[in-house]
Amino acid sequence: MSKTKAIALFSGGLDSTLAMKLIIDQGIDVIACNINTGFGSTKDRYDHMKSMCDQVGAELRIIDIQSEYLQDVLFSPKHGYGKHFNPCIDCHAKMFEVAKRIMADEGASFLISGEVLGQRPMSQNKDALQTVLNESNCDGLLLRPMSAKLLAPTIAEQEGLVDREKLEEIMGRSRDRQFELAAKFGLKDFESPGGGCLLTDANFATKMRDFIAHDTFLIKDIPVLKYGRHLRLPDGAKLVVGRNKEENEKLQEIVNDKFIHVRTVGIPGPHSLLSSNATQKDKELAARVVLTYCKTKEDEKYTISFDNVEIESSPLSSRDEIKPFTIL
Repeated sequence: MSKTKAIALFSGGLDSTLAMKLIIDQGIDVIACNINTGFGSTKDRYDHMKSMCDQVGAELRIIDIQSEYLQDVLFSPKHGYGKHFNPCIDCHAKMFEVAKRIMADEGASFLISGEVLGQRPMSQNKDALQTVLNESNCDGLLLRPMSAKLLAPTIAEQEGLVDREKLEEIMGRSRDRQFELAAKFGLKDFESPGGGCLLTDANFATKMRDFIAHDTFLIKDIPVLKYGRHLRLPDGAKLVVGRNKEENEKLQEIVNDKFIHVRTVGIPGPHSLLSSNATQKDKELAARVVLTYCKTKEDEKYTISFDNVEIESSPLSSRDEIKPFTIL
């Protein structure tokens, strides 16, 4: 007989790792599905996620739903946004909807997640958890091992696939029980708790709102918002200026026909992006702004390349002149 199989919604964090371990220890195969909406951490977390899955014996898969997410969730969430630009309830419902499709394809029997009752005020209160089940048509299919004893029994428990007594009854924001379990299971290098979704970040939300006020937001625009200082110039062009080596490298990699690449010539400087439809006035100001973030002298001329078209310019007298154009 083939073993029972479950599909896990896997963030890479401690809660979802522990949830999988509680199920795997009951002799069930688990496929850990990390759902990529495009708005995850700016850090490459694949190696970390693979390590956590290897430690508990789960198979890792990355599922890209960026197009579906933008079309169905981000700009028209039925249940609204959280504090910033985060449609948490609709987002979770979409993820479980996707996981349910994978469950059918894989011949799995149920779904699991690492959600903890009461841990997040908007998306993990009892009403919100039930709303997610209703919206994704997963009622009875989704098992939340970390808080299972505080919730109604799922089909997997009722049918004896899972022993409910071996699950947890964690509630609230305290992490004490999670740390106890991590020590018990010998988990290493797990992440400290924290928001992994950029849409919950106030600064990112500010950049999102500015962008959609001036342009149609597409998948290819997501990387543009993840890095650099963001400015809106007088004629409407967006300027993104790298703040450090890592951001400069990330901005260099971006291929997006809405933007041209701006580089200093002959002197060290930040890598920048400028709207490809920028007016000449905005281009000239962009050059001055970029040079202001370099080690330059106000009365000297320097060369700036706009996708290999070079112009001569000088920096602004101070960074204070940049403030009126700064988004973030």
